[in-house]
Amino acid sequence: MNTFVLVHGGGGGHRDFELLEPELRRLGHDVVAPDLPIDDPSAGFAEFTRTVLDAVGDRRDLVVVGHSYGGFTAPLVCARLPVRLLVFLAGMIPAPGEKPGDWWDNTGFEGPEGLDDAETFFTGVPADVAARALSYGRPQVSAEYAEPWPLDALPDVPTRVLLCRDDRFFPPDFQRRVARERLGVEPDEIDGAHCVPTSHPVELAERLVGYLS
Repeated sequence: MNTFVLVHGGGGGHRDFELLEPELRRLGHDVVAPDLPIDDPSAGFAEFTRTVLDAVGDRRDLVVVGHSYGGFTAPLVCARLPVRLLVFLAGMIPAPGEKPGDWWDNTGFEGPEGLDDAETFFTGVPADVAARALSYGRPQVSAEYAEPWPLDALPDVPTRVLLCRDDRFFPPDFQRRVARERLGVEPDEIDGAHCVPTSHPVELAERLVGYLS
C-alpha cells in the first residue's frame, strides 16, 4: 500500500479531492489531503510544507501529487521526506528563487477570455457538480505568493508531469512547453478538465496508481 499525498491548488482544500480519494482507496491505497493554511496572512512556504509533513506523519511509500498551484508546495515536501514519486498534475512547475506571483509572466501564461469559472476549471462537468466544487473555494491571503521559492533545484526524485487534454486554464500546448523548458520532459496526458480530480476521478486514480507499476 502506498500513500498518495494530494496537495491542492490555489483557493482550494481537501474537498477538491473528494471524488478522487475514494477511488484511490478502492485501489488499495491510503490518502492524505490536508488543507494548506491559505487563509492565514502570515503563512508562507514553510508553513505550507509543515502542514503537509504533519498530515503525513510516519507514513511512508509516498506519492506526492501537486495539483495546479500545489506544484509549488509538492516539491518542498519531497525535499523533506523519502518519496516514490512526484507528480505535477496540471501543475505549476517552479524555478529556483521564483516568486509564485512572477510565475505567470515568466512562463508566458495567457488566461482564458470570456469564460466563467465553471467553464474554465470544470470543462465538461455537470453544472450541479461544478457548482458544488466551486462552493468549496477558500479565500487565499497567505504570504507565499510573494516569497522566492526556496530550493536551489527541484528534488532528485522520480517525477511525472500529467496534463489534462480539456484544460482551458493551462491549455495542453502551454503545459507541454513549460514541462520541456523547466524539466526537459514530455508530459503525460489524460482526458479531463483543469480540475481533473472532479471531472475524471476514476481515470485519474487508475493513472496515478499505474505509475507505480
